[in-house]
Amino acid sequence: MTGSKDQILARIRAANRAAGQAPGSDPGGAPGSDPGGASGSGPGEAYAALPRPYLRAHHDPATHDIAALFAERAADYRAVVERVPGPDALAAAVARVLAERTAAVPGPVLVPAGLPAAWLAELPAAITLARDEPPLPAAELDRMAGVLTGCAVAVAETGTIILDHGPGQGRRALTLVPDFHLVIVGEDQVAADLADAFARLDPARPHTLISGPSATSDIELIRVEGVHGPRTLHILLAGP
Repeated sequence: MTGSKDQILARIRAANRAAGQAPGSDPGGAPGSDPGGASGSGPGEAYAALPRPYLRAHHDPATHDIAALFAERAADYRAVVERVPGPDALAAAVARVLAERTAAVPGPVLVPAGLPAAWLAELPAAITLARDEPPLPAAELDRMAGVLTGCAVAVAETGTIILDHGPGQGRRALTLVPDFHLVIVGEDQVAADLADAFARLDPARPHTLISGPSATSDIELIRVEGVHGPRTLHILLAGP
């Protein structure tokens, strides 16, 4: 009786033959295989040569407006999304959003180290900025009117923002404790899908994925926002 393992190996060997690998070779390193020696191609080359006629991405940047798709998907998660035409308009947009926030919820606005100074160039004098140096305790973070950060990359297909906590993003607590998060996303930072996004990231860094404001529907399927993170996520999507 042929087991599942034999069926799987038979399919692999058939695929290898279709890709031109010698019949005697075995991708599992069985007797008769050549694991990459000088006399023939190894299993890595044979695997790379396998035909892959399947769809690799749902949204090709060459044929889709992935920035618009990101804005649509992020809004589906109840994030507030604004398109900003370019860097020249970004400082004014930041100033307007933070002025509206601090008028409604008085308090300092937290800015992490490494945030571009140009983003803050038009802030009204009434807005107080707070720095996380030395690191602020949770009680102080909770007192903030909000936090302003950049991001590492964004994902159009899922409307997700990814932080790697590099310059201008701060440690994780900065974007989890304050009730309001204003994040700047450049159109050139928008990847089509998760595979494209992770290819741009350093796997050695910590990553936080944010899809809309914090929310839960655990109790009676009633959506409650702001449970374990910001109640409001405001995105400024800046053009080139």
